[in-house]
Amino acid sequence: MFNNRSFPFGITVNFVPLPLFYKRLEMSREVYVPNFIFESSWEVCNKVGGIYTVLSTRAKTLQDKLRDHIMFIGPDVWRGKENPLFEEDASLLKSWKDTAASENLHVRIGRWNVPGRPVAVLVDFQPYFAMKNDIYPRLWEDYGVDSLHAYGDYDEASMFSYAAGLVVESYYNHVLKGQCEHVVYQAHEWMTGLGALYIQKHVPEVATIFTTHATTIGRSIAGNHKPLYEYLFAYNGNQMAQELNVQSKHSIERETAHHVDCFTTVSEVTNRECAELLDKPADVVLMNGFEKDFVPSKALFARKRREARRKLREVAGALLGTEFDDDVMIISTSGRYEFRNKGIDLYMEAMNRSLRNKDLTRKILAFVQVPGWVCCPREDLKERLDSGKACDTPLQWPLLTHWLHEMSHDQVIDYMKRYNMWNQPEDKVKVIFVPCYLDGADGIFNMHYYDLLIGMDLTVYASYYEPWGYTPLESVAFHVPCVTTNLSGFGLWVNQLLGGELADGVQVVRRTDYNSSEVADAIKDAITAYSAFTPHEVENIRHKAADISEHALWKHFIQYYYQAYDLALHKAKQRRGR
Repeated sequence: MFNNRSFPFGITVNFVPLPLFYKRLEMSREVYVPNFIFESSWEVCNKVGGIYTVLSTRAKTLQDKLRDHIMFIGPDVWRGKENPLFEEDASLLKSWKDTAASENLHVRIGRWNVPGRPVAVLVDFQPYFAMKNDIYPRLWEDYGVDSLHAYGDYDEASMFSYAAGLVVESYYNHVLKGQCEHVVYQAHEWMTGLGALYIQKHVPEVATIFTTHATTIGRSIAGNHKPLYEYLFAYNGNQMAQELNVQSKHSIERETAHHVDCFTTVSEVTNRECAELLDKPADVVLMNGFEKDFVPSKALFARKRREARRKLREVAGALLGTEFDDDVMIISTSGRYEFRNKGIDLYMEAMNRSLRNKDLTRKILAFVQVPGWVCCPREDLKERLDSGKACDTPLQWPLLTHWLHEMSHDQVIDYMKRYNMWNQPEDKVKVIFVPCYLDGADGIFNMHYYDLLIGMDLTVYASYYEPWGYTPLESVAFHVPCVTTNLSGFGLWVNQLLGGELADGVQVVRRTDYNSSEVADAIKDAITAYSAFTPHEVENIRHKAADISEHALWKHFIQYYYQAYDLALHKAKQRRGR
């Protein structure tokens, strides 16, 4: 029995003023804490995007408390290939695995190679494609989910989700039933909605949580260059789903949000979308934290920063035929290649305006680190780098480090050609496109993203659509100040925390549907201001940036998950009692 002010495992909780949470929480009642947690996502042991970071960095915090009473369920998309993120263990849960096999449920069990090394179950979902014409009608009958207009990745995601539901059902019935009173299943994004609804019906003892990291409709509206924020109140989610041809994804997302025991999202920015487009505000907002294990220790930090800056200057010098000394200011933007949504367009515009900025006194190397349809590393650039010789002439196309499959249909390249940003010797700002995953084996840098991020002076994330924003959070964790916008969950959080000025370590620029020019100017001015700071001022700002990241560690943000667990467990108990 625990009172409402403390949870077990040494976690102290200060409840946030979430109206729906307080509405249902009687301060004298018992607080429920899960004995076992299932968590499923397409990105378990499968690094695709930001959800991987959410789950993989939070895993250790939960694993430390639950000690293998947490199971991550992911798709077995690496079958037959070596997966560096998953270490199979034939002895782990062997008895249940044999039982699952007798039920024609094919799984691989092992450890997720992230801090905490939690149990991971990868499920083969291919057999269920043959059953989808039976599964979808039942989903319509039970919950009104419209799968009629499904296409593309909908079937693949749904069959994985269905298989994940079967994993939970099997493990609960054969291992947990009668042993664990409080069991939670948390599903991430629309891709896992079908499984959450399956569990809701077939395993009612398990409390269900659904987390949307971005609404299908919100992302689609923004991606189709429609104004999202000013007209959010006027959009009808169902109507827009039909207009944007995402009816099935919207339907599973909407109905899952309405039917699970606890619906959550990752920021107040996205919560407003949920209320308007899904007709369901979140019960709890689960802000995205991180662990700083990947940040070098103080003893290594300075050396790693020097190595990163040397490599960045070396590649730029070989590409442009110019030597850069360490006084050059190095900035970057990075993330998913969504030209407008991630603010890459305004980053490019700010660099273009900085070219003509007479107040800019330092040379700028501006990197665009977003993975495009990369073909291969440039052989001419590799040859120069391997030779180790200084060159005084630029390579042909001194704009990018890797060749693309469609050079004539790339938005970054198109922008640079349109505005004659050819990195001329006299240009104070040189923009270099790095269109590959920085995984340590790209052929040019051969360093991981974090090993290069540490060398930046400033980063820019001018997002238009960004439910949270791990890239700016990672930046400040590496002591690199950044510029972002109030339309990102991270930017909104920083505004509430500090006020969002560059002197604080993060500048939060006000962005609307229509003020793109003002935002580009604000970024240009921030770059100019930072370039003029004294070494002492720079060091002070870098320390403040790192301090911000300390507030976003999982040890602080995990409390919101325990609120969600408590709410879901109570709702499940009420649901079973009906």
